[in-house]
Amino acid sequence: MAADVRPVGIVGAGTMGAGIAQVAAAAGHPVLLFDAQPGLAAKALERMAASLEKLVSKGRMQADERAALLGRIQACAELSALAPAGVVVEAIIEDLPAKRALFRELEAIVAPEALLTTNTSSLSVAEIADGLWRPARFAGLHFFNPAPVLPLVEVIAGEATAPDVLAELLGLARAWGKSPVSCRSSPGFIVNRGARPFYCETLRFLEDGGADAATIDSLMRATGFRMGPLELIDLVGLDINLAVSRSIYHACQNEPRYRPSRLVEEHAAAGRLGRKSGRGFYSYGSKANPAPTVQAPAAAPTRVEIRGDLGPARALPGVWSELGLEIDQRDGAEGVVFVEGIRLALTDGRTAAERAEVDGEPWVLFDLSLDYAACGQIALAASGEAVPGLAAVIGLFQAGGRKVSLVRDLPGLLVARTLAMLVNEAADIVWRGVASGADVDTAMQKGLNYPGGPLDWGDRLGAGYLLQVIDRLAETYGSERYRVCPLLRRMANTGGKFHE
Repeated sequence: MAADVRPVGIVGAGTMGAGIAQVAAAAGHPVLLFDAQPGLAAKALERMAASLEKLVSKGRMQADERAALLGRIQACAELSALAPAGVVVEAIIEDLPAKRALFRELEAIVAPEALLTTNTSSLSVAEIADGLWRPARFAGLHFFNPAPVLPLVEVIAGEATAPDVLAELLGLARAWGKSPVSCRSSPGFIVNRGARPFYCETLRFLEDGGADAATIDSLMRATGFRMGPLELIDLVGLDINLAVSRSIYHACQNEPRYRPSRLVEEHAAAGRLGRKSGRGFYSYGSKANPAPTVQAPAAAPTRVEIRGDLGPARALPGVWSELGLEIDQRDGAEGVVFVEGIRLALTDGRTAAERAEVDGEPWVLFDLSLDYAACGQIALAASGEAVPGLAAVIGLFQAGGRKVSLVRDLPGLLVARTLAMLVNEAADIVWRGVASGADVDTAMQKGLNYPGGPLDWGDRLGAGYLLQVIDRLAETYGSERYRVCPLLRRMANTGGKFHE
């Protein structure tokens, strides 16, 4: 009998396992839910029933639909009850020996043609499959929490996974209303690995005194991210973030760019785990957290002079023109804006102080944005504490209601270095044959609600610009930490696109 019409077995009745059970049952499958802890599967069903009742009371689900869904899930007291399952999804603790032992036991229970899958988020699918009699029918099926809500499923091939098994699991995930992507087993798969720079770069910016936590988060939200990295770490839990970071770091032979943050380690060691402990990067008691640091209102200049192409910021002259400023556009070797004698430019990976030392004149740098017209807040960095005319530059970027934050003069500022490394990481996933470019972009959007796919950003911003930022970061921090993916360098050298 085909797997898609046989029961689905779920091992592990925690939040993730129960969520996957709900997804399968909602798609019409009989579900066999088991947990090694006696009574936990039944309790999971009770919690699910209460949660679905809230949907019914809000008019988002019919009462008979709820009853039918719950009627398709059976809480099982023994693992052997999963024998009829055509597909089994494991959702137990992230422990390699425990998962291996479970699948060896399962293999002797289910039919030879049944598919065995793991919901692991960080362990090697190939290593979990080690010792199975039929590793060809084993794969990863990684859902994201909460499983009934988030659309992404990573379908992960181990070394021995059969192609037809992958195809069947991709079809099953689509039938369950999900947006599946395919990848091979590698540290962090697509999403957890691809998201490392979102955390690593912003945490390093915080460690280096670039700005306070609230300002960093607000600047990243202004870029289009739904949550800032630090508030997201607080939400997920600093212990969870640290565990994933350590797993990927060690699995990648201590690759410097994945090195766990010292700040996260210190917070976790002190029990500051985020929302669940009441304190992380923010406090969650009655006391209000500090607001982002922004500059006081300043008068905007009436005229700006622009020499050369502003590259990824080339939309800014149009934005300023619509606000009534006089724009004097001239040819030039590089994109520079002159505001009352002050040189102003998009960060290219150098600091404002470096550029001032070369020119003997003060410089102000502004950060990258994915959409300068819609961006509500932007960071500036100056070459010195007292740059004459800085108020006019602040007023220029405040025009139209935008907020301005003056941050420490660090290489690549905040957004540019973060986006550059996100694109670099996505390119590396493709370069190493882990997943296709289309699946990488889909995974980052569907799994993390990113405001676009990183490789699409690479095409929009230009590989040459991103390469320049990373290479200059490498000059300051070292090429091991900021090593450019060969695919990104090739695109920069040839003018190619990730999505042709």
